[in-house]
Amino acid sequence: MGRRPIFSSQTDRLLAVLLKSPQAWQHGYALMKQTGLQSGTLYPLLVRLSDQGLLDAEWREADKPGKPPRHVYRLTPGGLAFAREQAATASKTTGALLGAKA
Repeated sequence: MGRRPIFSSQTDRLLAVLLKSPQAWQHGYALMKQTGLQSGTLYPLLVRLSDQGLLDAEWREADKPGKPPRHVYRLTPGGLAFAREQAATASKTTGALLGAKA
């Protein structure tokens, strides 16, 4: 693996979306719509997570003739474990914050 995984709210948001269908290949545009992240945030994040071995990325031919091929992404087994770990940590943090407010 390259650099250490990034811990940010944007990463958590992306991983949460990918966790919903961890084996499904997803296009960047669909991920933008699901996460609400802008392309300037999402695509560098996808590249970093892919470089870290947390995402698989490959080119796919377009569904319609005349359209260019597109990159698709999905969690690797290590990425799935990392995403689950992040979700559990976020859940504990949210629970602790809610408990502190009560």
